[in-house]
Amino acid sequence: MGSRKGITFYLAEHPAIVGFRWSPEKSWGSTWSFLIYSIALYYAAALILHLLLHIFRRRRPIPLGPIPALHSLAVALTSATIFLGILLSSLAEIRDTRWFWRRTQTATPLHWFLCFPIGTRPSGRVFFWSYVFYLSRFLHLMRSFFSILRRRPNAFSRLFAHSALLCMSFLWLEFSQSFQVLAILSSTLAHVVVFGYRFWVGVGLPAADGAGFVVVLGCQLAVLCCNLVCHFGVILLHFGRGGCSGIGAWLFNSVLNTGLLFVFLNFYFLKKGIEEEDFGNGRQVKKLITASEEPPPAAEKKDQ
Repeated sequence: MGSRKGITFYLAEHPAIVGFRWSPEKSWGSTWSFLIYSIALYYAAALILHLLLHIFRRRRPIPLGPIPALHSLAVALTSATIFLGILLSSLAEIRDTRWFWRRTQTATPLHWFLCFPIGTRPSGRVFFWSYVFYLSRFLHLMRSFFSILRRRPNAFSRLFAHSALLCMSFLWLEFSQSFQVLAILSSTLAHVVVFGYRFWVGVGLPAADGAGFVVVLGCQLAVLCCNLVCHFGVILLHFGRGGCSGIGAWLFNSVLNTGLLFVFLNFYFLKKGIEEEDFGNGRQVKKLITASEEPPPAAEKKDQ
């Protein structure tokens, strides 16, 4: 019981969490110029790395050793902390502000999760963890450089995906956007599963053939379906219950989500083959090959 209270205090009741406020003076990385320069530097660094590999005619994947596995462990632990923190903080916010809901036409906790009242300020417990989630997106940017060094296909599609998610998490804070709590909960839970699996395989522990593809695809589809349902709920509440906070940013993020959806479809369905990373030995294994690409039995035997 004491350990549970300690976890709740440090993740939801600590003065630094309760008193958090998103502002350029108090929050690192909270200005538009920082966001723009960060994304520009991110693209420039990726392009320079790609050009250097091209100049030195490096066509084979560069072995990265345990770095990807350690990165996966860091992302999984960070995501687990954010998931638990924002869950406990949301429960605390509902407990402390429920008395005020009658004035804002907020009927149920689900209503609050989907639709913040108009005039909500980016301060307090929930926005502290939204800020931590925003900072964690910079840790995810390293995945793009791993893809370039490993000569993976669609590396620059990953650049767009990671930069779009970074921009979206910034807008959540800047405009107190509704629906962000559920988006963070679903995303961090998926990250725990995906990056936990990648760490498991990366350190050489056994895994079933094709499990990586199923884990990644299943988690991404689950997050996608959750987002679609939540977007529909936001629309109903905004037009039926007097409006939601940050609806302009929500519309812009919906456009970014559409772009991410096209990247997702292009990467998994519109390509003839889908490659999965084998973290144990740095190889790339074909998981899905269309019938037209399938080599004849003689050629396959020769390759073996």
